[in-house]
Amino acid sequence: MKTIELLREIYLEGFRNIGTLIVRNYFKLFAWFCFAMFLIALYAFIFRVTTGFAFD
Repeated sequence: MKTIELLREIYLEGFRNIGTLIVRNYFKLFAWFCFAMFLIALYAFIFRVTTGFAFD
C-alpha cells in the first residue's frame, strides 16, 4: 500500500507546477495513455505465455 501512495505522490508532484492548463492536461492525458498501452502490452504478453505461444 505504501508503494501505491508513493506513486500517487510522484504523479501529483510531477504535474503540480508544470505550466498552463493546456500543457498540464496534455501531459496528464499522455501519461494515462502510456499507462494504458503498458497494461495492454502486459496483458498480451501474459495471454501469449498462458496459451503456450512459442517465442521462436
